[in-house]
Amino acid sequence: MVTPQQLKQIFPQATSKNIDLFLPHLNKYMLEYGINTPVRQAAFLAQIGHESGQLRYVEEIASGKAYEGRRDLGNVYKGDGVKFKGRGLIQITGRGNYKQVSEAFGIDLLANPELLASPEYAAMSACWWWHNRGLNDLADLNTINSFKKITRIINGGYNGYNDRLKLWNNAKRVLIQE
Repeated sequence: MVTPQQLKQIFPQATSKNIDLFLPHLNKYMLEYGINTPVRQAAFLAQIGHESGQLRYVEEIASGKAYEGRRDLGNVYKGDGVKFKGRGLIQITGRGNYKQVSEAFGIDLLANPELLASPEYAAMSACWWWHNRGLNDLADLNTINSFKKITRIINGGYNGYNDRLKLWNNAKRVLIQE
């Protein structure tokens, strides 16, 4: 279990309110999805820390128009880009990914995509997505190369890599060396 004090050390820009809002859900779903060792938690928290701006954003700031017509994301209908823009702590993006999360949890995110921005679903979807992509195995390697691979899988590239790396080193310092 990650404590509020640890999370504040890892995410110094996070407010106490947001830590209190998200941490119970993060602890519950990290345990459920096997993100249950300090090494796994450090890699996971670094990634969601960057993706969410240290728990400040559960919905992408951009409109989502850039995702319009992106068949690789399952955006096949007009308006899908905006409707299924990044939401959650890991920024689930696209009709196809929303459909996968809907099927995994038995909730209709295709009709109610904004649910993914609620604290519980934001945390749950991030943990599920991480597990579903086999990222615990990469996190267990605990190397720069494995962390880079995790970043590429989550981001599709290396956007924000330096921030992710800083958060990862911070999380390892807090969680592994205590």
